[in-house]
Amino acid sequence: MKTVVVVGGGITGLSTMYYLQKTVKARNLSVRLILIEGNEELGGKIRTVLNGPFKIEAGADSIVARKQNIKPFIKELNLEDQVVYNATGKSFIHTDGMLKGIPEDALFGIPMSLESLAKSDLVSAQGKVDALKDFYTKNETFTKNDSIGLFLESFLGKELVQKQISPVLSGVYSGKLNELTIAKTLPEMLDYKNEYGSIIRGLSENKQKYQSKGNKKFLSFKNGLSTLVDRIEESLDLVEILKGVSVDEIGVGDEGYIISLANGETLETDFIVLSTPHTVAQKLLGDRELDEDFDGLINSSMISVYLGFDIPDSMLPKDGTGFIAGDNSDLICNACTWTSRKWEHTSENSQLLVRLFYKSSSPDYERLRSLTNQELIQVALRDIKNSLSISGNPVTSEVTKWHENMPNYHIKHPQIVQSLEEKISENYPNVLLAGCSYNGVGIPDCIADGEKKAQEICLKL
Repeated sequence: MKTVVVVGGGITGLSTMYYLQKTVKARNLSVRLILIEGNEELGGKIRTVLNGPFKIEAGADSIVARKQNIKPFIKELNLEDQVVYNATGKSFIHTDGMLKGIPEDALFGIPMSLESLAKSDLVSAQGKVDALKDFYTKNETFTKNDSIGLFLESFLGKELVQKQISPVLSGVYSGKLNELTIAKTLPEMLDYKNEYGSIIRGLSENKQKYQSKGNKKFLSFKNGLSTLVDRIEESLDLVEILKGVSVDEIGVGDEGYIISLANGETLETDFIVLSTPHTVAQKLLGDRELDEDFDGLINSSMISVYLGFDIPDSMLPKDGTGFIAGDNSDLICNACTWTSRKWEHTSENSQLLVRLFYKSSSPDYERLRSLTNQELIQVALRDIKNSLSISGNPVTSEVTKWHENMPNYHIKHPQIVQSLEEKISENYPNVLLAGCSYNGVGIPDCIADGEKKAQEICLKL
């Protein structure tokens, strides 16, 4: 009997096991499946906290609806009746002491039409003129391994990128645009430039791809994202799930691998999927030949602060769902989601629930990192007062710290991942790296990566 061990019970590890079990059942294979998670609960960066009338997502807060693999996966799990979509509304950038709306007809701040560009309050007349060169300047040098920041600036101009696009896109991908690749952010932008001769024209021609029914771009579940984790766990009836048990070491055995657990037990296995942060995988493999590549992968950090108030969310600006702090903002936070407005299911009585983000890209981060949770709440309250003119004591709060645990896909990331996978394939046959450290940070990307790793293993069973 073959044995497959997945280390790490986040969404990638769970998806890997889900698809492995699916094939084992379909082919009636005799395979032992083991999932190991160091924490007492599965889910990784997905964790829903129920706090009084509020549903708080301590990690990821939604799933991108347009990703093609997510709807079939939800249907397969019989969760369609639990799906909820974000309420649509205007997003803002806080700059020059005020909130300025991001054009609605835009993708991560990138205009999807000439009208969207013309109506922007964030860019000067000259900046709009500069952006028009997108329509008559050809791409002759950029490939998908180049910087997304330099690519966008070359055709849309510096002002549009710096004032409208960068605050949004940098926030999503946790890094500076000039250090992020086209391939790992928005590869289709290069395709549009090459095919249509213009990024804006390409977006306009493919607008329906980015506008789901009712313009609902993100989805969650009535009882929070942990619904997805719980349902996958329930379905893994052939899988041995070990929670609260960490892996100390991975060694090479006579016919496979030996996994040493922190509780003193050992497991022999033929296949291993390391669905952990890259720093954990590096430690478990303990191979100096791999260290240079592993050390080349970069993580960012983030602190998230939720504040729930006993006041109606109608206190917020009309039709708004949140803001991002621009370069000229006097706020300490990088962004703020008006959660109770964007996600109606998160607040039973439509009481105000907001989430503020403090990222390591901010010069204030190191100071913030040393603060207590209560001190961080006070920082967040000042930001709310300065941005929304709302003051008062919250009835609930939730602080989450993700220190050096947010993957940052810099320019050399694809080459490093390729090098790592080639070396591991040669030196550690049947050991696979999986998860957001390598192949995509969004939940649909992680699910797709899990499915891919399962398929690779199933070809050898």
